Amino acid sequence: MVRLQKYLAECGLGSRRTIEKFIQEGRISVNGIPVSLGQKINPETDKVYLDNKLINLTIPEKVYILLNKPKGYVTTASDEFGRPKVMDLLQNLKARVFPVGRLDLDVEGALLLTNDGELANKLLHPSYKIYKTYIGVVKGYITTVALKKLETGVLLEDGKTSPAQVKVLNRNLKCSTIQLTIHEGKKREVKRMCDAVGFPIISLKRISFAGIHIGKLPTGKWRYLTSAEISHIKSVIQEQKNKEKY
Repeated sequence: MVRLQKYLAECGLGSRRTIEKFIQEGRISVNGIPVSLGQKINPETDKVYLDNKLINLTIPEKVYILLNKPKGYVTTASDEFGRPKVMDLLQNLKARVFPVGRLDLDVEGALLLTNDGELANKLLHPSYKIYKTYIGVVKGYITTVALKKLETGVLLEDGKTSPAQVKVLNRNLKCSTIQLTIHEGKKREVKRMCDAVGFPIISLKRISFAGIHIGKLPTGKWRYLTSAEISHIKSVIQEQKNKEKY
């Protein structure tokens, strides 16, 4: 017997967080009976359904992808408003993958996709402190005071942010370009941080996630991660896990 959400994550249905959300919404059933969090199943004999559709309980080969997300695409598998989805960009990909986290509609850049639910869960969990780096263009000539606030933590409505690493790439009276690295995953965090210090975001691009850089990958294109990149991500997770022990 195995824990349902863990096994479904390994089957590539989504991160464990996503599957727990499905369970709480009553969308998953086992042998026709709605399930609860923590339930265990026998993959050999039990039949699991999502939205009344039978799920394949075979654990697939793990796939890891980097996409350079364009603006105007939603980071979801479906969209009730009919907007373009990042999944539409994965042409000729046979494996079923899902995005690791989200990028806002108007944000472009590095987005990881995988069918490795366990790894995705760790990349998204706050305790692992996975770093993401952004290039942002903000309105006006960003001041030393504002930069210091970003570096020491900004008070938002849902709490104070952790200190960010900030570097000025260019600035003039009209706008400034900054590079900002954070490890938290608050909703619209970078935008809200810049708003809070008085320099609203004009445009935003994520250039790396967990140390995986977008490099020269064209906008709208994707590639498989190299074995070295996959090993790097796993080593980052293990390093953070070891830090938590001490």
